[in-house]
Amino acid sequence: MTRAKTVGEAMVDLLEANGVDVVFGIPGVHTVELYRGLASSKIRHITPRHEQGAGFMADGYARVTGKPGVALVITGPGLTNTITAMAQARQDSIPMLVISGVNRRNSLGHGRGLLHELPDQAAMMKSFALYSHTLVDPADLPAVIAQAFSIMGSARPGPVHIEIPTDVMPLLAGDMVPKATRAARPSADSETLKELAALCNQAKRIVLMCGGGAVSADKAVTALAEKLDAPVVLTTNARGMLSGHPLRVPASPSLKAPRALIAEADLVIGLGTEMGQTDYDMYANDAFPVLKKFVRVDIDAQQLAREPRADLPVLSTVQAAVDGVLPLLSAHSTEGAEQARKTRESAWNELSPKIQTEIGIMGMVYDALPDAIVVGDSTQAVYAGNLYLDVARPMSWFNAATGFGALGYGAPAAVGAAIGAPDRPVVCLTGDGGFQFSLAEIGSAADAGAKVIFLVWNNDGYQEIENYMVETGVEPEGVRPSAPDFLDIAKAYGVPAVRLTDVAELGPALGAATRRNGPSLIEIHQTRTKGATA
Repeated sequence: MTRAKTVGEAMVDLLEANGVDVVFGIPGVHTVELYRGLASSKIRHITPRHEQGAGFMADGYARVTGKPGVALVITGPGLTNTITAMAQARQDSIPMLVISGVNRRNSLGHGRGLLHELPDQAAMMKSFALYSHTLVDPADLPAVIAQAFSIMGSARPGPVHIEIPTDVMPLLAGDMVPKATRAARPSADSETLKELAALCNQAKRIVLMCGGGAVSADKAVTALAEKLDAPVVLTTNARGMLSGHPLRVPASPSLKAPRALIAEADLVIGLGTEMGQTDYDMYANDAFPVLKKFVRVDIDAQQLAREPRADLPVLSTVQAAVDGVLPLLSAHSTEGAEQARKTRESAWNELSPKIQTEIGIMGMVYDALPDAIVVGDSTQAVYAGNLYLDVARPMSWFNAATGFGALGYGAPAAVGAAIGAPDRPVVCLTGDGGFQFSLAEIGSAADAGAKVIFLVWNNDGYQEIENYMVETGVEPEGVRPSAPDFLDIAKAYGVPAVRLTDVAELGPALGAATRRNGPSLIEIHQTRTKGATA
C-alpha cells in the first residue's frame, strides 16, 4: 500500500510537476515539514546566507531560464527578509514563487507572542504580491499551486506567495495527481491587428521601443523592424536584442539622441516596456518627448491604461502581436539603418569620458567572455552600462539599478543565474558598498560550486551618492563606509582572488577565472587600477 503524503511532500511533487528543479531557501523549525520530501526529490536545494539572498537568487535564476524562481522561507523574519527581493521582482516583472510558513491556524490574529509572529502576515503580503494565499485546507493545495503558476505564466509576471500554517504542513494531503499548470496568455484580436497594420502602413517614420517583455520575441521583433525599416531603441532589460543589427540603438531613451529620434517619429511602437522613469527619464528632467502617435503592446491591461496613454493599446504578448501583424504590413524604406547609426554615434558622444571609459571596461568583459551573463548591482559602472552598452545576446545584461533599485542584488542574483545557466560564464558586477549588503553570498556560491566571477568595482564608498550630494550643495555625510580587504574575504571562503593594477589585466584574469570550478573574485579600484577612469 502506498503511504499517504503530507502537505509538505505533496507540495514538492506539485513543484516538480510544474518544472521546478531548484529552490532557494534557509530551513527553520517553522518549515521543516515542507522539507520532508525535498531530499528524495529531483529538486536541488541551494542555501543562501540570508533570506533576501534567496529571493534575489530566485530572481537571477528566473531571468536566465525563463522559469519561475522559487524561494522557501520561514514565517516572520524569513519572509520579511525576502520582501525586498519580491519588490524588485514586482518592478522588473520577474516570476517568483515564495512559499513561507505561518504560525498555526488558531493563533492567527490573536497576538499571543508566538515565535516569528506578525500581526497579519497575509495582509502584509497581499499589499504587493500578485497573489497571496493562506493554505488552511490540505485538499486545496493542488488548486493553490495551479493558481500561483497560472498567474506567473498568464499575464505580467511578478512575485506570488503561498503561506502554509505550521499545523497544516504535517497533515495528509489526500489523493492527488500532480499536474503541470497550463497558462493562457493574451493575444491580440484580428481587428486590433488590422488597425495596427493600418497605422504602420500609413506611417513614414517609425521607431520601436523594446523593454524586457519583448526579449523572448527577439527574432520576431527583428523581422518587424526590418519590414518597417524602423530603428529599435533598447532599454536596459532589452539589451542584446537585434545583436549587431544596423537598426539597433543600445542607448538609454534618457539620452538626448534617442529622444530626438523618438520625437521625430510619426509612429512609435512600445513593445513590452513599462515606460518607467528608470529607463526613460533616468535624470528625472521630464524631457521625454510627446509622442505624435503611440501604439503600446503589453500583456498587462492596467499597464496599457497608464501614461503615456496609447492611441492604440494592444493587449497581447509581443510574440503574438508581431506574428499576427507581420503578414499585414507593407515593406518600408526610410533609411532606418542610417537613423540608427547617427543615433548611436550621437548618444555615445553625449557621454562623459569617465562614463565612456567604464563602458569600455564592460566591453572588455564581453570581449574576453562573449557568452557572459553580467549581473549588476547599483554601482557606477552599472549606471554607465545602462546608459549605453552593446550586448551580444538577450538577457546577458541585467541589474538592480532599474525598477526598485535594491542594493545587494548583484551577488545573490548572480549565484541564481549561474545555477540556471551553468554552461555560461556569469560575472557579478558590484560596488564595494553594495557588495557588503550581501558579501556572505560568496560562501553560497562556493557551497553550490557556482561559477560566478565577482567583479568588484571599488571606489571607496557610495561615490555616486557623494557626487550627487556635492552637485546639490549638500555636504557629504555617511557616504564613506569602510570596506574590508575583499581578497582576504574571498580567501576566507577558499575563493581565488586578484586585485588588478591595470585594466589591461582584466581579460587574462577573466580567462583564468572561467577555467576554475567554482567562484572567483577580481577587484578593480577606480583610482588605483590604471585605466579604470578617464
